[in-house]
Amino acid sequence: MAEEDYGCFVDWTQMGDMAKSSGTSKLDVKDHVELKKLARQGYWSKNHKLRAQVYQQLIKAIPCRTVTPDAEVYRDLMGDDTGKKALSSIPLPDFVDGSAVPHYCLMADAVTAVHRVISCLEGQFPDISHCPALPAMTALLLHFSANEAQCFEHVSRLLACNEPGQRFVDQTFLAYESSFMTFGDLANKYCPAAHKLIVATAQDVVAVYSDWQRWVLGDLPFSHVARVLDVFLVEGYKVLYRVALALLKFYRKQKAGDGTQQSEGQKQDSVGIKAEIQAFVKAIGSYITPDKLLEKAFSIRLFSRKEITLLQLTNEKSLQQKGITVKQKRRTVQLALNPDTFSSEVVSAKEMKDIWSWIPERVALCEPQLLFTTSTHGCSLNRFYAHVEGYEPTLLLIRTCKSDVCGAFLSTDWEERKRGGNKLSFFGTGECFIFRLKPEMERYEWVVIRHPELASTIKAQSSEVPAEDEAPPDKQNSDGNRLPVERPAADPSDRLSPFLSARHFHLNSRNTSMFMAGNFDSIIVGGGEGNALYIDSELNHGRTARCTTFDNPPLCSTESFQVALLEVWGFKDTMASDR
Repeated sequence: MAEEDYGCFVDWTQMGDMAKSSGTSKLDVKDHVELKKLARQGYWSKNHKLRAQVYQQLIKAIPCRTVTPDAEVYRDLMGDDTGKKALSSIPLPDFVDGSAVPHYCLMADAVTAVHRVISCLEGQFPDISHCPALPAMTALLLHFSANEAQCFEHVSRLLACNEPGQRFVDQTFLAYESSFMTFGDLANKYCPAAHKLIVATAQDVVAVYSDWQRWVLGDLPFSHVARVLDVFLVEGYKVLYRVALALLKFYRKQKAGDGTQQSEGQKQDSVGIKAEIQAFVKAIGSYITPDKLLEKAFSIRLFSRKEITLLQLTNEKSLQQKGITVKQKRRTVQLALNPDTFSSEVVSAKEMKDIWSWIPERVALCEPQLLFTTSTHGCSLNRFYAHVEGYEPTLLLIRTCKSDVCGAFLSTDWEERKRGGNKLSFFGTGECFIFRLKPEMERYEWVVIRHPELASTIKAQSSEVPAEDEAPPDKQNSDGNRLPVERPAADPSDRLSPFLSARHFHLNSRNTSMFMAGNFDSIIVGGGEGNALYIDSELNHGRTARCTTFDNPPLCSTESFQVALLEVWGFKDTMASDR
């Protein structure tokens, strides 16, 4: 049998150093852990033929549906004469959403081959409704295929993967749309400085992040995306998130280095920011090597497929509830805070935008809705409860008489306090966080987010705890009000995702009982060795201190303060109200 030519579609004049095969020409490893290690090291990246053979081996090992189209199906449908149909006669299907075919060092005729393969995929996978990454993925695999039929089979296996919790390509508008919401959540957690730059400079953050897949599959130079593909075929979809986050980090570093960061409050049209990032990614080969890019991507710690899956499912559910399941002519899904109509006596529109950038993307799609303000409703805890009960989540904002501004994002309906009867009981989830805006801006998340090893060591304990002013000082450190620090958990995949409610992790509710509390004479945010915020029944006097739950310093310039104004904001689902 003739040896297969894995370079028949390649324009070798564009390949540069990659045209020279070196290193080993054989791989006998089948152990997944060892393959993962070798993929990250670039073991087969120096030899084009070996790389193609490894890709074939990896793709054939992907668990697929019982009936998955193979090379023979392609030959039966398209024949062997691949030059019959001209490029112009084979348009790409609508579900690629206008994505062009990247050239990836392919010969001009190979672009026609990509169109033919995708045309056949369209007929064999009628359930695909939205797949902008398909042209790039097909072009990449064609580069390492012996013929069109083999490329078709390889792409088919990626599309037909049925391994639980694993996927390679988004195939619906819902999955695609929720993926960039998930990317926004991950950027917020893992790239806070870069995320803050995008929030500060772009008018529409979500519009910028909607391009995240294209950065990797489309804009990256071939030498870099081929190294990504090495690891992607072993580890799956999470690799795309890692690499996109690394690109975002490098983009922010470049902006900081060349001194082009915009002044505070100056925002640029999102189209301009998207074009800037695209140009940066396309030119990345000038100063960042493929291995350096992967090194940065895999330096992000505690990043698991489980976290991504949970975030993706939650964001999909949020979009389904808003009726966003298919591509529409299209009202852009964006952060719904309109600075022209927003009005608060505690924070400016810009400060509210900063807060909006911290909250989960699925909530940021909603408009802020003022539920309670002491300037209108008076300083009464009973009226506070009457106006905020039934809303979840809520945002608490406080301005003190010394002009300090602080607050909290609270995940759970205040009505939940009634479950404890007359006893003060903590409730809420790990999505809660506290913050201060003045004298300086800082957010404090649940301590378990910063130290995930605590998740498996929190002891089951009573959620009924005394308020800060009801217990003697020497009792403040009791087990009922403390997060113990013990030995870290061994398995990072079991660690918590910060953006999901604790109920997603089947945790005992007592392990998450120090976020928010309220009764007839006070409301409290944060517990353990003190309270992050304590407000009395007249909503007039308050205290702030370090608490174990958020591991925060006092949020105001003085630990005791007088409330000048207190507001509570809800989140109005504009999509639902428009229908």
